[in-house]
Amino acid sequence: MKLVVGLGNPGKEYENTRHNAGFIVVNEWAYRSHEEFNRQAFNGVYFQKQVAGEKVLVVKPTTFMNLSGQCVAGFMNYYKLDLEDLLVVYDDMDMEVGRLRLRKKGSAGGHNGMKDIIKCLSSQEIQRIKLGIGHPKGKGSVVNHVLGHFSTEEKEDMLESTILAADAIEDWIQGVSFEQLMNRYNH
Repeated sequence: MKLVVGLGNPGKEYENTRHNAGFIVVNEWAYRSHEEFNRQAFNGVYFQKQVAGEKVLVVKPTTFMNLSGQCVAGFMNYYKLDLEDLLVVYDDMDMEVGRLRLRKKGSAGGHNGMKDIIKCLSSQEIQRIKLGIGHPKGKGSVVNHVLGHFSTEEKEDMLESTILAADAIEDWIQGVSFEQLMNRYNH
C-alpha cells in the first residue's frame, strides 16, 4: 500500500493559493485518475485506488497546514505503513515558481506542515516532492505571500510543475525507485 499526501489549507478562501501547491498536485492526479476525494478519516479527505495491483490512498489533510502531521500519522498508524510507503507533496518558498525538487529525507526547511509531520512520525526520512512558490519581493509579508494567489505570469510555470509532480507521483506508484525519480524530475 502507498500513501500520497498533498499539503494545503482547507476552505474556499485558500483554494489555488501558493501554500496549497500540494492540494493542487493531488487534485491534478485525482483528475487524471477519474477519482474524487469522497471519503473522510483521520482529519483528512481521501480516495482509494488500485494501481498496478497495489492499493493507493491519496489524502488531503483537513486540519490547517500546521497540524498536517496528525492526519498523516493517523493513516500511517492505522494501515501500519512504513516510511518508504509515504510521499508528501508541498510548497517551497525557497525555490522559484516552476521548480520541482524531490528529496528522500531532510529537515522541514521552515515549512510548518512538514515540521508537524516530522514531529508526529518521529523521522526526517520522508520522501517528498516540493514545488517552488517563490519568495516575497522586498520586505513583503511571508504570510501574505504564501496565502496569496499566483500572478498571471507565474500560472504557466506553476501548471508545468504541477503536471511534472503528478507525473512523478504516477511513476512512484508504478514502482520507479525514488533515486530514479530524483534523477528524472529534479531540475
